Amino acid sequence: MHQQVETPTRVARLPIKGIPLSAWCLVAAFGAYFCMYGFRKPYTAASFTGQELWGLGYKPVLVAAQVLGYTVSKFVGIKVVSEVEPHRRAILLVTLVAIAELALIGFALTPAPYNLAFLFLNGLPLGMVFGLVLGFLEGRRQTELLAAGLCGSFVVADGFVKSVGATLLGMGFSETSMPAVAGLLFAPPLVLFAWMLARIPPPDAEDVAQRSERAPMPAAARRAMFRRHATGLSLLAIAYLLITILRSVRADFAPEIWTGLLGEPAPPSAYSFSELIVAIAVTALLGAVVIIRDNRRAFLTGLGLAIAGCGILAIALLLRSFGTATPFVFMVLGGIGLYLPYIAVHTVVFERLIAMTRERGTIGYFMYVVDSIGYLGYVAVLLGRNLFGAPDDFLGAFLTLNWIIAISCVVLLALCWIAFGALRDRAAPTESPETSS
Repeated sequence: MHQQVETPTRVARLPIKGIPLSAWCLVAAFGAYFCMYGFRKPYTAASFTGQELWGLGYKPVLVAAQVLGYTVSKFVGIKVVSEVEPHRRAILLVTLVAIAELALIGFALTPAPYNLAFLFLNGLPLGMVFGLVLGFLEGRRQTELLAAGLCGSFVVADGFVKSVGATLLGMGFSETSMPAVAGLLFAPPLVLFAWMLARIPPPDAEDVAQRSERAPMPAAARRAMFRRHATGLSLLAIAYLLITILRSVRADFAPEIWTGLLGEPAPPSAYSFSELIVAIAVTALLGAVVIIRDNRRAFLTGLGLAIAGCGILAIALLLRSFGTATPFVFMVLGGIGLYLPYIAVHTVVFERLIAMTRERGTIGYFMYVVDSIGYLGYVAVLLGRNLFGAPDDFLGAFLTLNWIIAISCVVLLALCWIAFGALRDRAAPTESPETSS
């Protein structure tokens, strides 16, 4: 008999289970995070050409400012996301996004270079949104599938909101006012999806039996958990750092990459269509892990898919160097190879690590530890990106970065596999000591 783990709430929970509940969760999570991107990424469709600051192009400085705010948010999120009570997640989500929109309005009204500060303030609240949304999905038998759908949202949204931004620029909005206008377009659906999230019931008794109970984590519990898995988590954090840098460069400088590949600016639809294919492929592969009930096997499968993704990225680079891949094929294959390890961490690795070890904690803690490190590294790359190539050879610098990270991450993830390989699945209460291995 399914019994639900009670949590304080002021919103009536849905009286549904099974496939209808999973569908509701998937739509709510995908929609909420998709809409958040409407407040974060449209400005990257602009080029901000003809402007410089501190000897750097103005766009890299703007991106660095927002990512720095986003990075600070990740460090804050280690505490906030780990400790927030479930019934407060939805209202906190809406509040954070509202602050981000106010910052975009400030960006539009303030002249350069002083508007730089408002992009920092825009990134500051948004870094905690992913952990809040993921908190509604973790600890369930369908978590991999639901989380893969959630992660698919930022793959698709990244291209879609650039298309929205490019369209608004084509309608005559300025490069500084366009981001705030885009945010206003996404505000009503965001509120709707946040309301849907608030109505999701907590995991039931069978979810808890298979995946372990998820609970807020005080600081002492977080430190103790990290110490128990320090070697594997450290290797995983370094690999995730590198993948985050590459993923962020691809996302924030997609117009420059497409222009380098095509020899001319890409049509707005190119961003959306290529990333849609990537999202479908990655979501299908990682979502399928939900059928593996054994937590240890699923955990190692997640790591294996992450390693395979690095291999696909290397294949895309080889095809590009041999001239046998069109720009579109290269971007799709490279995106699949990049997002497989990136999203595997979000959807499978940490979820099954907690389920396998029966740790009393949340995915949010692990995610915000590695995210904070990853985005801090990206800020460093943004401020020193000329180390990777001359400014007029952005594509060459990007391809070199791909090779370095693909090879490094294969090694790091293989070592991570070895480090975690000794762990055994403790989520088998029906086994006796004589029969358990």
